Amino acid sequence: MRAHVITPDGRRVSYLDFGPDGGRPLLALHGHLGEGADFAELAGALGADGWRVFAPDQRGHGSSDRAERYDRSGYLDDLRILLDHLGLGCRALPVLGHSLGAINGYHLAADRSGTVNALINIDGPAYLPLVDPVPLSFLLELPYTASTREELLAACGPLAPLLENGVRPHHDGWRLACHPKDMVDSDTRVLGDHWRQWLGSDCPALLLHGTASTVLPTTQAHEMASRRPGTILAELDADHWVHLRKPQQSAHAIRRFLGGCS
Repeated sequence: MRAHVITPDGRRVSYLDFGPDGGRPLLALHGHLGEGADFAELAGALGADGWRVFAPDQRGHGSSDRAERYDRSGYLDDLRILLDHLGLGCRALPVLGHSLGAINGYHLAADRSGTVNALINIDGPAYLPLVDPVPLSFLLELPYTASTREELLAACGPLAPLLENGVRPHHDGWRLACHPKDMVDSDTRVLGDHWRQWLGSDCPALLLHGTASTVLPTTQAHEMASRRPGTILAELDADHWVHLRKPQQSAHAIRRFLGGCS
């Protein structure tokens, strides 16, 4: 079921509720260029264990409105509003995130002690090098809209397979799931040192790492697991999008971890 909540500044934050009704709540946060629907297959697997997955389209992504700010406080404000809307603001729950979503997830855990009772970090680093231009700057060469879906994907060139699942109708044409300028802004603001926040909570954590990832180096993944007590490292032969490349193995590792936390 898709629904939304309106923020105090009038923006719509869209989210998917994968059910089942009465299931234990789990918050799932996608990465850059993603959306809540990225977790559909995983939510099905977790639903078999009684988990009810809430997967928002984070600000500027998917069916959620664009925002003025893409810093951590902006993202976390939206998550607090969503959790309050769902009646989960004072309830401890697991938070799962990929990449940007993983970073937002462990920032939330550090910021709201006792609210997050388990962390699942899918290839989200504790440190991202400060580089110029930022890694997502190539998106600025893409159009945001086009008159037809085919025209938009053709303009995306070799990036079309990465973006095609997110394109959607927009006014009299089609648009990408995210505005390129927003993603570059968000990417710029996520670079840097997040070690304090990664180490800032004491709930159990699973770090699911793709050994072929170009975003989280394996040496850093090992350091993240060794420095944070209660953290389990699970490595799969995959790139940065571990849960999409290895869905069954990822689901098995996540279900096993959550089972041990119950």
